[in-house]
Amino acid sequence: MSNVELFSQNELAADEAELLKAAFEAEALSGPIEAMPWLLRSSGLYKWSSLTHPTTNPVLGGVEAALEAEVGSEALSPIVFQREELRLDVDGNYPQMTASGTLYRSFVLRVHWIANLVAVGPRTWTGTIWYKDGSVASFPYTSVKITAVRSLFASGRSATVTFSGGGALPRRRTYRFASNYFHPAEFEYDHESGVVPDLDIDTCAHPNRPATLPCQVLTTETIYRRAGFDATRNPAISDIPTDGPDVNLTWSDAEMHDAMQTYWSRFANKPQWALWVLFAKQHDIGPNLGGIMFDDIGPNHRQGTAIFYDSFISNAPAGDPAPAAAVKRLHFWTAIHEMGHAFNLAHSWQKDLGTPWIPLAAEPEARSFMNYPYFVAGGETAFFSNFEYRFTDSELLFLRHAPERFVQMGNADWFDHHGFEGASTLGANGFDLEIGVDRAKPIYDFLEPVVLEIKLTNISAEPKIVPSDILLDTGGMVVILKKAGKPARQWLPYAHQCRRAAAMVLQPGQEITESLFVSAGVNGWDLAEPGHYTVQMSMQINGADLLSNELQLRVAPPKSYEEEYVAQGVYTDEGGRVMAFDGSLVLDAGRNAWLELVERLPNSRAAAHARIALALPMTRNYRLLRIDAPEKAMAIDGRAAFAVAKKRPEEAAKHLEAALVDEAEVSATTLGRVDFEYYGKTYADWLKDSGADKEAKQVGDTVRKVAAKLARHHPAPKSQGAHKVAAE
Repeated sequence: MSNVELFSQNELAADEAELLKAAFEAEALSGPIEAMPWLLRSSGLYKWSSLTHPTTNPVLGGVEAALEAEVGSEALSPIVFQREELRLDVDGNYPQMTASGTLYRSFVLRVHWIANLVAVGPRTWTGTIWYKDGSVASFPYTSVKITAVRSLFASGRSATVTFSGGGALPRRRTYRFASNYFHPAEFEYDHESGVVPDLDIDTCAHPNRPATLPCQVLTTETIYRRAGFDATRNPAISDIPTDGPDVNLTWSDAEMHDAMQTYWSRFANKPQWALWVLFAKQHDIGPNLGGIMFDDIGPNHRQGTAIFYDSFISNAPAGDPAPAAAVKRLHFWTAIHEMGHAFNLAHSWQKDLGTPWIPLAAEPEARSFMNYPYFVAGGETAFFSNFEYRFTDSELLFLRHAPERFVQMGNADWFDHHGFEGASTLGANGFDLEIGVDRAKPIYDFLEPVVLEIKLTNISAEPKIVPSDILLDTGGMVVILKKAGKPARQWLPYAHQCRRAAAMVLQPGQEITESLFVSAGVNGWDLAEPGHYTVQMSMQINGADLLSNELQLRVAPPKSYEEEYVAQGVYTDEGGRVMAFDGSLVLDAGRNAWLELVERLPNSRAAAHARIALALPMTRNYRLLRIDAPEKAMAIDGRAAFAVAKKRPEEAAKHLEAALVDEAEVSATTLGRVDFEYYGKTYADWLKDSGADKEAKQVGDTVRKVAAKLARHHPAPKSQGAHKVAAE
């Protein structure tokens, strides 16, 4: 019987087992344990609970036999259920010489701690606790001593931790071995017909590689196992056909988001640490979008990622000596990269943006899955010549030891205490960043979505080079929303995109603008309650932080019972997602909430936004994921197809005509210049493609005329608050 069959619940990657076996042989040990090298390993997850009972098992001699009872050992509590976890990270793949633990009381997190470790003897380490999170007052300890016990039996493996310092009596706890991995993870991969996913890589298939890189075949699961996850996949990778002719050559954000929502509503019984990866052809944006990750889907905070193969990731660099291997390598890199975002990993050059769990320096030259190969000095050739198919140590520390709550970020208390410390002010690097709104006064009606206008200007005397999508890359910006008298919040988008942007030149005095919907995101509706708000933004340009002005705005109170009633449906997760993705044919509750708003409040500013979100999915033949698997199935397993909802041009035109022509001036004010012109052009192009040339020209003329008359609110100068949003 193989080792995997004996210990399938703790299966190790083959290369890891070989490394452990070699280490074991180096200690000149022999006997039956040599056939099971993972027993040498001390790293892993250990658990204790107040319901655990001692178990006697044979242990090996040496330091394990010398363990002594120490003062401060805690008795089991007969009243309150308690459980604790220990993550010991001292050997195996990329050891971080770190221990972390989580203490729970009655299923509620009590405290999370992290300590750096130094070996002081065989399987014995000591260290200082440098990080605490949660109810830290109940956990005064500052130091740990850890001794691991190895055994021929998994149930006999344990780790004993003695906590000390902080003016408290020493506390001793023995944890039983639970897993070689720190967290579980379950992946399912499916693909659109015509796409063949690359889920493994031969590290020596391409000649441009590190000389010391071992030749081996790595899978996506191997990469995440090395990072500390018990990564498993559903073995059936489904080819998902489209019912009838493939009427759409590309995917919209709304279609892809709806597919993710359908998948997770169908498989809500999967473990929480689960990820669905769909390999598709191309996004509406075109070949410059290689992937997109959707955050926090459904009631259990699941993740979904799409990888687009008809994009730049399928283009080998010019003159590449092994173009097929180069494409396969970039396919593999993109999948791991987007999956990394699902675990809340930032881009390597953006780690100092936002609210890091610990202060981190950006690593723009890192050879990591989380860095863009074409961003480093020397481009892709330089990147892959020194790339070892791994995450950096700081990324591994986060994946293995950060509190689980950081998987769902959003709290921006750091901003109230430190603001955008270190961010550049007016004129830094020759750029000016401004946020504003296209109205005379920044006052928003209750229920009215807030859309900012972002403007980047070259204020230097020389031309400047920037990425063409710099104002579309929400992953490269931090937006803070602070309501008067409340803690600051960081706006978090529902999706993250993997783009490859061309460089563009900004001439002296030239500006570029974009819109940004900030009312709702993964946090929920941060700009909904009536009151006064301060908004500020930071982004990076050429490695330096750039800070915007402060924008003061106000959300007015409701004017009627009708508004309060409609708000109950609009201010929901589905309501926010329908607005953010320009519609949905799956999120019925969210869609119906905006439809009800149009019916009850047809003359409101919010109705203009609602009409567009209702109309756009009906302007195209819309793909919907249909899953035919039985109720208790855990995966698609070939039982799915993309159905096509036929477009409804008359109904779509009714909403778009009302929003963009009949109420053009109101719509322009609430949508903002950028979005008003974008949706106007979209509507005019759609009419023209439908053969309605006269109507298309009328729409275009109306949009241009109204947009030219828009007022713009100019916020306060940056000198009034360049470092921090003022405390209310």
